[in-house]
Amino acid sequence: MGKYTDDEIRGMKKITARIAADYLGISPMAVTMGMRNALLPIGFAIHNEEKDRGIYSESWTYVIIPERLIAYNYGRINEIQVKHIEDSITKIVDCFEEMKQDLLFLLKENEG
Repeated sequence: MGKYTDDEIRGMKKITARIAADYLGISPMAVTMGMRNALLPIGFAIHNEEKDRGIYSESWTYVIIPERLIAYNYGRINEIQVKHIEDSITKIVDCFEEMKQDLLFLLKENEG
């Protein structure tokens, strides 16, 4: 499919790496590697270590935020603002990981 319009991007429930690549005019690999290495500030790349099947088969989830993708495409993304948002989301993810570990611990205790 060709390049998407801004309104089409805004209307999508989920934006894949392929859609973002088509929209930006780059390859899907450039999108995924750029997101993994924090060089493409259009969303978040989350490494699912529990699902990895070795070093050559890593599992990643990509969350692409429509307005960030559009802003990046027009060269209007504010790196400082993005950094603050990413730091906040990292804190939230860390809290959820702690809660997950606590819940697993409690579940194991209740089994015994």
